[in-house]
Amino acid sequence: MSGETSSTVIETRGLRKEFSGRKGTRVAVADLDLTVRAGEVHGFLGPNGSGKTTTIRMLLGLASATAGEMAIFGQTVPRALPEVMARVGAVVESPKFSPNFTGRQNLRLLARSVGVGDARVDRAVETVGLTGRDRERYKTYSLGMKQRLAIAATLLKDPALLILDEPTNGLDPSGIREVREVIRGLGDAGVTVLLSSHILAEVQQVCTAATILGNGRTLASGSVAELIGTSTSQRVVTPDLAAARTALEAAGLRVTGQDGPALLVETDRPAEVTRALGEAGVWLTELNPVRADLESIFLEVTQSERLGGQIAWPTPGATDGGPA
Repeated sequence: MSGETSSTVIETRGLRKEFSGRKGTRVAVADLDLTVRAGEVHGFLGPNGSGKTTTIRMLLGLASATAGEMAIFGQTVPRALPEVMARVGAVVESPKFSPNFTGRQNLRLLARSVGVGDARVDRAVETVGLTGRDRERYKTYSLGMKQRLAIAATLLKDPALLILDEPTNGLDPSGIREVREVIRGLGDAGVTVLLSSHILAEVQQVCTAATILGNGRTLASGSVAELIGTSTSQRVVTPDLAAARTALEAAGLRVTGQDGPALLVETDRPAEVTRALGEAGVWLTELNPVRADLESIFLEVTQSERLGGQIAWPTPGATDGGPA
């Protein structure tokens, strides 16, 4: 591929995957462009069935592409996978560990297979927060601990790139929080992470950049801050909403809707709201910017799409939410 730079860790251009069956051809990934830069924790966001796992499997050589180009660390894959995989860790499928061995015993077996010593095992255990628990049998582990052990297994190679496909799928809020802290710590340590997820809150809390996928193609991509942008709306609460609406519209401000006891006003200048209401003698009791999040951005970029699968929206009031 042309245009690679030292800061580009993953790049796909026009990536396409088709599956043929009795009912015809199904397009799982449609001309996907994806760029993951060094040091990013990059969220790969989309509903179930949007092509995330298929893309990851193609990057790792577990599935062949119908068309397009892929590169990891500037080298074309799958041709260069034998050279680049020493720098890549991945958790794509359910980890396969011996249930009667301790977590440490499982890791030591894997460490021997890749030619590293116990010091690397110690560091991996510490990184994923399993110190002390690593001497317990794997079959006694919670789902969150099992997932952290799977991540620890990928860290034995000391990878520069970690690819995680739905790492918190099926976990309870405690397990989600545990895995999230591990991912955040890896990002802080400079590891580039590609995190596939359909959970919007998860991506927003741990990722520095994101690509939103729909029907197998890129709908939006950039830093999380860029995607969310700055607030352009204000939430206005007054005792008399009708009078407030009249005053705001008379001042040339656009009222876009009503949220319970509040009007939503399209402006990034709250002083315009207070001035319009003050001049009209309308008492203002509350004025807050409407903070955009990935949920609203996702809805905006997919409103013209007919997406399969379901997005997992954050639950109001919720606290939190095999190695290669």
